[in-house]
Amino acid sequence: MMRETADVVIVGGGVMGCSLQYHLARQGATRTLLLERRVLGAGSTGLSQAICRMHYSNPITASMAWDSLQVYANFAEQVGGDSGFHRTGYLVVVEEIDRNGLELNIAMQQELGINVGLVTASELGDLAPMMETYEGEGLAWEPDSGYANPYLVTNSYAERSRELGAQIATRVAATGVEISGGRVQAVLTEQGRVATGAAVVAAGPWANSLMSGTGVEFPLVPVRHQVALATRPTGVLPAHPIVGDIAQSFSFRPESPALTMIGFAEDEVGLDNYDEGIDKAEAEDALERLVRRMPAMKDSYLRGGWSGLFTTTPDWHPILDRVPGIDGLYCMVGFSGHGFKLAPAIGQAMSELVLEGRATSIDLSPLRFSRFDEGDWLSSRYRYRVLA
Repeated sequence: MMRETADVVIVGGGVMGCSLQYHLARQGATRTLLLERRVLGAGSTGLSQAICRMHYSNPITASMAWDSLQVYANFAEQVGGDSGFHRTGYLVVVEEIDRNGLELNIAMQQELGINVGLVTASELGDLAPMMETYEGEGLAWEPDSGYANPYLVTNSYAERSRELGAQIATRVAATGVEISGGRVQAVLTEQGRVATGAAVVAAGPWANSLMSGTGVEFPLVPVRHQVALATRPTGVLPAHPIVGDIAQSFSFRPESPALTMIGFAEDEVGLDNYDEGIDKAEAEDALERLVRRMPAMKDSYLRGGWSGLFTTTPDWHPILDRVPGIDGLYCMVGFSGHGFKLAPAIGQAMSELVLEGRATSIDLSPLRFSRFDEGDWLSSRYRYRVLA
């Protein structure tokens, strides 16, 4: 039976909601309920490329990515279960126009203690000889980075939460949040009312639908991001690092011994009618860019793909905060295509905010709800916004 009362109700069963519930439970808050309208990880999480890299233009996101990487790389010891983490190294490539931004980002990241550095084309030849570079390009290398499995991570968090006494209800849609007297009273679901003094909105692109009628509106725009798989000639190219190819506005990573995963295209869409497949012409163009960067892929062909949703904010950074003016209402929304890699650190920080009134592991104020009205947006040094 689903709980009728809970100390905290979390709406959204992606990696963010599950990470938060786990971190709450680890701190002793186990009378929690997580609601997921489908199954865990079925939304943006499950369609993620799940790249774990630290290359950001802002200290807060770079720091959270670095802290989260330590969790993913040591998941069995720190959380329990398997994250599916594979260390591959991560290469950033920029055009000459972005070299100054690259150098500033690397200097900032090194000040934070992140293991990253600029490399020359000659040095890259030793690190990743399969990569082709071109005159004027700037290069940076993260040796510790890699990718994980979003399904394994999400479900491992959920299993640990259940073991600690938390409850998860899947295939139960939350329909609204009951607010009275300036504070949360309950979360409403298809199966009834759940009384609670604290509700956390982690519902991705459906966050505003949940808040309909409350006067709360998050500045969110859904963006369709395409992912395609391409065959890889294993005899010639058995492995390669992950690449954030800012110069060509796409990314790619190994997916298996014989496949490479390509991420490309960001287009604003509606929630109810977006194409979950890929556009053939755009996918073929992305494959051409891949071959230009990695010529050994010249005989590759596409093996299908999918499209997921980025839930973007005006500055392509998440909102992690209390909702102003409503006691007990919290939000973790707007991850803009780079949420998975931050999930462990965000779960920890948001659990502190909910339980202690403020995040102590990291200062979340740069990601506050009010920053857009205040004109205090975060910015990227690049035009490729997902590498914010």
